[in-house]
Amino acid sequence: MSADLSQLVKAYDVRGVVPDQWDEPLAELFGAAFVQVTGAEAIVIGHDMRPSSPGLSRAFARGAAARGVDVTEIGLCSTDQLYYASGAFGLPGAMFTASHNPAQYNGIKMCRAGAAPVGQDTGLTEIRELAETWLDEGAPENEPVTPGTITQRDTLEAYAAHLLSLVDLTSNRPLKVVVDAGNGMGGHTVPTVFAGLPLTVVPMYFELDGTFPNHEANPLDPANIVDLQKRVREENADLGIAFDGDADRCFVVDENGDPVSPSAITALVASRELARNGGSGTVIHNLITSWSVPEVVREQGGTPVRTRVGHSFIKAEMARTGAIFGGEHSAHYYFKDFWNADTGMLAALHVLAALGGQDGPLSALVAQYDRYAGSGEINSTVTDQTARLAAIRTTYEGQEGVTLDDLDGLTVTATDWWFNVRPSNTEPLLRLNTEARDEGTMRKVRDEVLGIIRA
Repeated sequence: MSADLSQLVKAYDVRGVVPDQWDEPLAELFGAAFVQVTGAEAIVIGHDMRPSSPGLSRAFARGAAARGVDVTEIGLCSTDQLYYASGAFGLPGAMFTASHNPAQYNGIKMCRAGAAPVGQDTGLTEIRELAETWLDEGAPENEPVTPGTITQRDTLEAYAAHLLSLVDLTSNRPLKVVVDAGNGMGGHTVPTVFAGLPLTVVPMYFELDGTFPNHEANPLDPANIVDLQKRVREENADLGIAFDGDADRCFVVDENGDPVSPSAITALVASRELARNGGSGTVIHNLITSWSVPEVVREQGGTPVRTRVGHSFIKAEMARTGAIFGGEHSAHYYFKDFWNADTGMLAALHVLAALGGQDGPLSALVAQYDRYAGSGEINSTVTDQTARLAAIRTTYEGQEGVTLDDLDGLTVTATDWWFNVRPSNTEPLLRLNTEARDEGTMRKVRDEVLGIIRA
């Protein structure tokens, strides 16, 4: 029977349980396949703090070096630190992480030179097919080649310097910030990036521990920011910041411990990036960010561009349009000055600069960017995604003043509200996001659509 890696190789990355779904010998094949598909002569590799990461990363390096490719290992790093290295060195890269997934998982996020994504349609399918073939038949012998070198290089200081060259906090008023690293890579990057800034940092769970002893490193789940919210109030801090496991996403809570929506952060950062660029530029947002985002972009002289959910779509639109910034509801933030890649750390610096550059509290600052009532994402298990979507379409199609579009799932828009329903690609779920001009309308629309989904 032929090898089938379809459950391991996802749309954007490799991710699965170690060693049940993959191990070091397979990582070595992925390394060889990666350099064959990308045509790389040299690559850069980094890894997170998971127990399996160093071994998997080194196996990948062996597979690449065996094909004559020179490998630079940057060791422990955040995902955006790996993107920095790929961009700064002009090399394809591989990051070993499973982001916010539990400890038994690991994965690989791959990119071409300049941090350009490698996804299902940009090389990942070919990498999977090669690995499957080689699992069955063994990797073919290369023509005699001199094995590549494997060398180590520390990039943390250079990564921090690049970020700080993009946001100036030197004249800010002093701020007290609680940072929850979730035992992930934020505990590695924050001390260097924040060093010397006018900040009093209260660290939480900075110890690198891939078993996640305190809580899952997934701040999108409200249960995982409870500790941060409590500590912000206890410390009378100006704000709190939480990073996910590989520290490429950041989540913010205000001085009251209340979560600040990623849409509000997107609008705030978009406003700052537009100001940096003379009040013009394109800003990408996915279709389930708040109405606030395109409104603020237009008010600041920019051009909003709406796209599907998912980093490969955002990055493709960033490249196509020359956009200066992009944001998603999931707290991924993308910057032209960071090779169109996502970096939670740069977004965090923008929030700190915006707050420290004025005298008011964060809750007041973000209020101007948080204008509507949103439901957040609500998942429902269904037996037939297509039938449920068809039922929603039938209900709303033809209603006066209502428009429907199919850019990503089904979006239904009226004067005072909108909702989007998207099917999961990997689970029997429908994902609902609703927004309205007031809380009562949002709840009414949300409950009406859930009634159809769950009928």
